Amino acid sequence: MNLIFLGPPGAGKGTLAVRAVDILKVPQISTGSIFRAAVAAQSPLGLKVKAIMDAGKLVDDETTIALVKERLTQDDVQKGYILDGFPRTIPQAEALAGFSTVEKVINFDIPDSGVIERLGGRRVCRKCGYNFHAVFNKPSKEGICDHCGGEVYIRDDDKPEAIQKRLEVYRAQTAPLIDYYREKGLLLDIDARPMVDEIVINFKKAMAID
Repeated sequence: MNLIFLGPPGAGKGTLAVRAVDILKVPQISTGSIFRAAVAAQSPLGLKVKAIMDAGKLVDDETTIALVKERLTQDDVQKGYILDGFPRTIPQAEALAGFSTVEKVINFDIPDSGVIERLGGRRVCRKCGYNFHAVFNKPSKEGICDHCGGEVYIRDDDKPEAIQKRLEVYRAQTAPLIDYYREKGLLLDIDARPMVDEIVINFKKAMAID
């Protein structure tokens, strides 16, 4: 089963992808993980990505597409995959269609107010990276990680002005993919507002998984 997960930042795509991996027994593939693996492997594309990232620039479409194409040739994706964070644009989607057949696109739908509540409350351990939340999952001791004792802080990305900017970028670049895939009859909308367990149940129903 070849799937794409769509949704704005804060929709919980990454968390849900981890659960879906366990259900479907296929790998989750994010552009971030592809970039890191390519850089670590020091492949020609990896060296190109490292140079781009070291310069503080965004990895261009051509390089991103080439890396995804290369990743989808690996043995672990023969039974399917979950693409999380790719495609981000219509040109990327059109390129993907040239080398892989997508069977379903899951759109995790959540209003901007829900995104702001989730991301605005996110707190991250500076040491181990564990995610807390100011409302839903507070650390036992304010500002201190329950797991490693590290400092729990608010990332710059989770500050209100940054969240608003990320939403604007999503609406401009990625949201058009919703209509693109809906017109192809591939889109399944799932409400991303409930708690994770409920979303997983709704995902399984939408996918007709027992």
